[in-house]
Amino acid sequence: MTLHVDEGSLEARLGHVGESPSDVGTVELVVRRPAEGEREVLEEGVLDLELGLVGDRWRPAMAGAYGGGDDGKLAQITLMNARVIELLAGERDRWPLAGDQLYVDFDLSYENLPPGTRLQVGAAVLEVSDLRHTGCAKFTARFGSAATRLVNAKANRELRLRGMNTRIFTPGAVRPGDPIRKL
Repeated sequence: MTLHVDEGSLEARLGHVGESPSDVGTVELVVRRPAEGEREVLEEGVLDLELGLVGDRWRPAMAGAYGGGDDGKLAQITLMNARVIELLAGERDRWPLAGDQLYVDFDLSYENLPPGTRLQVGAAVLEVSDLRHTGCAKFTARFGSAATRLVNAKANRELRLRGMNTRIFTPGAVRPGDPIRKL
């Protein structure tokens, strides 16, 4: 079922996103993308320095887009605020459509997490990238043009409503319910 929330409803409920925890939050969902358009919700994801989320299509599909090597790793793992995706997608079974690997109840804003910040996520450590994560045509098709306008709006960019890119600093496992915290 396609659900597109209107702009007025999105704006009215945006305040709840600002109440996300800023020091210690929770991993809500771990999602692997084994192939284009496919999603698997995981009970445990393994984050690997070279492969990203093991079994995810990140490496072959994404690394080359950012120049490969270390630059390609700037978008190894994407995080999205669970309160934002709930606002845009509604039911939890629609969250994976956004295409991110980790959905977290945590403040992802630039103010809280400037590039270079390290995060303990389960047993892994991620480092926040300076590479922006924005809504695209696929995002618009899945959640509507009002959602894309909201997450890409200049006034909202610092909030990282679309989420953020990270690279794996220390490999490890991550599960729903695990804490996420700044180091």
